[in-house]
Amino acid sequence: MQTLLMTGASRGLGRIAAERILRRRPDVHLVVTARGGTLADDLRASTGNPNVTALTCDLTSAAAIRATAADLADRLDSGALPPLHGFAGNAGLQLTSRACATADGIEPTFAVNVLANFLLVRLLWARFTAPGRIVLTGSDTHFGDLRHNLGMVPAPRWEPVAELASPRPGERTAADGRRAYSTSKLAVVHLVHALARRLPEGVDVYTFNPGYVPGTGLVRDAGPVVRFFSRTVMHALIATPFAMSAASAGELLAEAVTGPRPGESGAYVDRRRVTPSAPESYDLDREEQLWRELCALEPVEML
Repeated sequence: MQTLLMTGASRGLGRIAAERILRRRPDVHLVVTARGGTLADDLRASTGNPNVTALTCDLTSAAAIRATAADLADRLDSGALPPLHGFAGNAGLQLTSRACATADGIEPTFAVNVLANFLLVRLLWARFTAPGRIVLTGSDTHFGDLRHNLGMVPAPRWEPVAELASPRPGERTAADGRRAYSTSKLAVVHLVHALARRLPEGVDVYTFNPGYVPGTGLVRDAGPVVRFFSRTVMHALIATPFAMSAASAGELLAEAVTGPRPGESGAYVDRRRVTPSAPESYDLDREEQLWRELCALEPVEML
C-alpha cells in the first residue's frame, strides 16, 4: 500500500481523478484536503473503496497547511498510513480581481496555485518515498498567446515573488484577476523545474496541463454573464480540440498521477503527452529566484 495526497479533489476534474484512482488502484490510500464537509465519505460511497482519508485544510492559510502537513507526517510515521509515494496539487483559484488578500496578506490566486504547493512539498519532503511522483496542475494560459488562451486570459506578467504575492488594491478588473491566474501558472512550471533539480533520486515531478475544461468551478467567482457563457458557449468547445470535458481531463490527471512514468522529471505533460512548455518558462535564473524567494516568504523546517 502507498499514500497519495491530493488537493482539489472535491469537484470538477479533480473529483473525477480521485474516483478513477480509488476504483483502479486498490494499493493506494488517498488522502484529500478539504475545508470540511463529507468528501471522504462521498468518495467511499461513490467508489466502494474505503481507503480514503480527508484532512481539513484551508489552502489560503500557511498555518493551516503547516498543521495539515504535521498531521499527515504523524500518521505516516506512526504507521497509521502507508508510505507517501505521491502528491497531486490540483487545487486552483481564479478571481475577478487582484485586489483581495488572504488572512496572511497574500494575493489568494498566488497563495493557492503556487505557495500551497510549495509548502506541502517542502514540509513533507522527507516523507516522499521512491518511486514517488509529484504532479502540479498547470494551464496552457501560461503561454500567453491566442492559440493557447483563446483570447480569454491576458498573458502572464512576471514580477519578483514579493510582488506576485502582494494584493493590488487598484487592480480590480476581471482581466487583472485572469492575468494573476496565468502568471501563477507560469510560476507553477518554474516551480516544477526548480523541484526537479532538488528532489531526492526516484521522486519525479511534473506539470499536468488539462487544457480548457468548462464547468470545473474555476469561474465560480465570476459574474453571472461569464458563468452563463462558460456553461453554454464555452461548454460547446468540448466537441473541438480547444477544450475537454471534466470527465476526460480527470481521467488524464489520474493517469499522470498513477500511470506509467510520463517522461523525465520536470516535464510538461500536455493532456496525453509530454511537450515543451512556453519558451518563457525555461529561465534558470528566474526559477532559482522563485525558489529562493518562496523559501524566504515561507521558511520551512522539514517535519
